[in-house]
Amino acid sequence: MTKRTWEARIKKATKAAGTYRSYFDNVISTLAGILEQRDEVEKQYIKSGAHPIVKHTNKSGATNFVQNPMLALMNSLNASALSYWRDLGLTPAGLKKIDEKSMKKQKPNALAEALRELGG
Repeated sequence: MTKRTWEARIKKATKAAGTYRSYFDNVISTLAGILEQRDEVEKQYIKSGAHPIVKHTNKSGATNFVQNPMLALMNSLNASALSYWRDLGLTPAGLKKIDEKSMKKQKPNALAEALRELGG
């Protein structure tokens, strides 16, 4: 998916979870970029045969089996994305950690409101 498509899906998910705030737009954009990269790497991984282990010849000429670098990159991008999902409250643990007081508008203090009205 494209970054723009991911942004729309993430915003929709945060709105459904009740955690969307416009000041999260930069975080959402960053997450969307990570997911777009992950999707591109996944396409290339599948196109190359989706082999989790590949042969690698080091500079001394020895051939070893190693984890496919594309698979390692996908895993890394998924781990990065997970931390953003969590911060946006889009995982069970992330939603639980969000402080509801900071997410909801605070009711004005009655005394402060009365003093404000007296002041003009």
